Amino acid sequence: MESSDQPPSLRRKTGRPLSFNRDAALEQAMLTFWRHGYETTSIVDLTQAMGVTAPSLYATFGDKRRLFLEAAALYAGDPEERARAIDDAPSAYDAARAMLTGAAIAYTGDATPPGCLLASATASGSAASRDVQAAIADIRGRIRTTLEARIRRDVDAGAMPLSTNPAALAGLVLAVVQGMSVLARDGAQRAALIAIADAAMGAWPRHGDP
Repeated sequence: MESSDQPPSLRRKTGRPLSFNRDAALEQAMLTFWRHGYETTSIVDLTQAMGVTAPSLYATFGDKRRLFLEAAALYAGDPEERARAIDDAPSAYDAARAMLTGAAIAYTGDATPPGCLLASATASGSAASRDVQAAIADIRGRIRTTLEARIRRDVDAGAMPLSTNPAALAGLVLAVVQGMSVLARDGAQRAALIAIADAAMGAWPRHGDP
């Protein structure tokens, strides 16, 4: 997700009524899941937020699970663009810092719920949401794998110590991102999350470290 108060999908012009605008309805579903979580969000919650009837919801998006997965994909953005942002960063350090800073900003937007949809929407571990959790874990896993490869590239180029563990370091970044989501849901302000991002990056291994 971009480092802005609103996801790119929310910056839209006024168009047709919501009931006839699939993209706008999906945005509202995304915000509803983001705010309440996957399991506790009911079909009534969704139809009210989206401005559609239940038959229209099912006909257009399928069941609740498929609607959530589409909303999660909208939130996460294009996976190729995410990968390019990491690959094209000047360094793995810059890529990781952009991820952490972007998360701090996105999690504290004025027009969106606090925290991360991918973290908060699947907090429950019941059997009903396990397949949804697996899909979200796959999104996070791809991000972690891409960052890990970027770190390994810097290690191979001599820009980071040979002792660096790319898998552990990429996992650390994702863990901090997820932890920041929890803190944002608890009411942490943007400045506090930015400070956490700065502290995390202060531990980043540099060339010349042992």
